[in-house]
Amino acid sequence: MWLGGYHCHDQFTFCQQFLWTYGCVLKFEFIMDRSYKIPQGVVIMTSLPVSFCGMRFLSTVLPCLALVSARHTLMSRDDASLSKLTLHGPASLPMDATPPLNPALASFSIETVAFEEFMGNQSYPNKFSQNLFENLKERTGVPPEVRIGGITADSTFWDPNQEAALYNFTDSRGVSSTVLGPQFWNSAKLLPEGTKIVMTLDLRSLNYTGALAMAEAAWTGLGSSQISRFEIGNEPDQYSFHLDAQTYTAIWKPWTINISKALDIDYPEFQIGATAKDPLWPYNTPQADAQFDCVSALAAGANDGHTVMTCSEHTYQYSVCDPTRAAVATVANLMNHTRLAQFLDLWQPRIHSVRAQLGPDAFVIGEFNSVSCGGRFNVSNTFGQAMWLLDTTLYAASINVSRMYVHQGAPPTSYYNLWYPVVSKNGAIQVFPPYLAYLFVTEAIGHSRSLRLSNIFPGRQANGSSVTTAGGDPSAGRISIYGFWDENSTNSYDYPTKLALINIELYKTTDPYPRPNITIDISAYLPKNTREVMVKRMTAPGAYVMSSRRTTWAGQTFFSGVGEGDIVVEKVFDGQVVVEATSAALVYW
Repeated sequence: MWLGGYHCHDQFTFCQQFLWTYGCVLKFEFIMDRSYKIPQGVVIMTSLPVSFCGMRFLSTVLPCLALVSARHTLMSRDDASLSKLTLHGPASLPMDATPPLNPALASFSIETVAFEEFMGNQSYPNKFSQNLFENLKERTGVPPEVRIGGITADSTFWDPNQEAALYNFTDSRGVSSTVLGPQFWNSAKLLPEGTKIVMTLDLRSLNYTGALAMAEAAWTGLGSSQISRFEIGNEPDQYSFHLDAQTYTAIWKPWTINISKALDIDYPEFQIGATAKDPLWPYNTPQADAQFDCVSALAAGANDGHTVMTCSEHTYQYSVCDPTRAAVATVANLMNHTRLAQFLDLWQPRIHSVRAQLGPDAFVIGEFNSVSCGGRFNVSNTFGQAMWLLDTTLYAASINVSRMYVHQGAPPTSYYNLWYPVVSKNGAIQVFPPYLAYLFVTEAIGHSRSLRLSNIFPGRQANGSSVTTAGGDPSAGRISIYGFWDENSTNSYDYPTKLALINIELYKTTDPYPRPNITIDISAYLPKNTREVMVKRMTAPGAYVMSSRRTTWAGQTFFSGVGEGDIVVEKVFDGQVVVEATSAALVYW
């Protein structure tokens, strides 16, 4: 998390940011190991450095505590241990429900330098990756979108005479530049039929001719049916030379206009932003307004040429880029709904602004994962990350993020990949447990194009922000529940058709006590006379499991790239669904 641009974690303090979408700005919960206590519910109206995380802000305690929404207040627990949670509804479509979900919600960002490793080439296609992508397409009828980008996109160039699909030039630091040739597009065609691609062009070199050459090659090689949109630059707010919204727009706008003319495109075909820095809070201050992001670029006139289709920003909740942040990049911190919700809530004002300007499907998180700088061993490749990925993807969707592109890097240095497509020094070709989260998400969406989503527990406060422990979440961030309403179903506005029940409480195989569980009473959300529901589960022996041989979705393992074993669908009666700690259940009827 960030406090005024500073990470507010140390050995004494964990400061959790909290978005106030309307009116109030920011809330923190403090867990202190000091001789004094910091009360919960503190509201900070200014952007302060980390040293202010202590007593300095006590004078700001005040009245901005919003009322918990009526939907949340009707949820109760049976006892202090929260062994049972009863949902009382109402079961009707909530006012905060999303528009119909994009079937490509669970999408991918693949580092340009690693793309051929993932997909292979025309002579040697990577069947393992193809199967894993096809598994997802099978569940929705629409393949995930794939962004070809990342940091190496800004050092990738086009050579029409190169015979190899992709060639990496290396130096003592690793890959220094990448060159693509005509065969690269045949590698891209190995993705499932119908896959839409976001192609990132080099901006950092400030070479318009080079960017145009790559755009023309992609347009010729893949065509308008496969190129969803172009993106110019990866994380331009991180370049060594300073760009702000105005200087970025001065480059970006004419490039997009001229590339559109060169390709004879008369409609918006570009994705703006791809910025990396977390939003500053309060969001309505001169410092926050001065940040370079999608909203400030649009305000600077980036879309004056009507070339912008979508806005992308990047999110990494944790990082190992430096020792300070690495200290808190743990499974225990990942597996907490409150923390991940508060982190994503930072983007709510930007999401509102972009959707108002560009349309309801316009805000995407074009690159994300749990831990930046390649992930962390025994964190990013665990079942705990699968729990985080599932809850993060659904929560982001609940605040109207249209698509989430989980980032995949070069296997030897990327612990956060959902699978290793080739043998590397870090191990064999293999699937990791987080892949199951995308199976869960795609199966929840299914083939419906009219499915709307809401986070019904812990739900939202009246100002739109997520309910915290202080705000009344009796699970203390351990339980998250999402409802899916299908506009084309019978009683579409009266009852959901599916529920996702996520018990993100951390459980380890070494814990010296029986595995906790919770019984969730969903009967209030079932249509009349419905007493039997079907349940599919995402399971593992514990949070730190890294082998996909020991993790299952609906009873099947996917370590070979395809589902193995019998599909297990449970029947549950009377609306009482038991969910073990560190597991999730998809319930439908």
